[in-house]
Amino acid sequence: MIKRNGIHFYILKIFKLQNFKIMAKYGEKAQEKVAETMHEMKEGKLKTGTGKKVIDKKQAVAIGLSEAKKEGGKVPKKKSNTSLF
Repeated sequence: MIKRNGIHFYILKIFKLQNFKIMAKYGEKAQEKVAETMHEMKEGKLKTGTGKKVIDKKQAVAIGLSEAKKEGGKVPKKKSNTSLF
């Protein structure tokens, strides 16, 4: 058993063999923007495009990533949901 950066190497190898994505790579600007929007949400200041108050964490993250993307931050593309049928 070999350790690399605190992760067991064989587990990492299994994930790679099974084509699992370990984690999305977000840039610094995107991380800062998401942290900013989460803070606004917790204070109750974050609003949607229609003016309603955001109460869902996932929605706050989506808003932060969207704003970071508009400012030119490194944000991966959304996975397409294509099926074989």
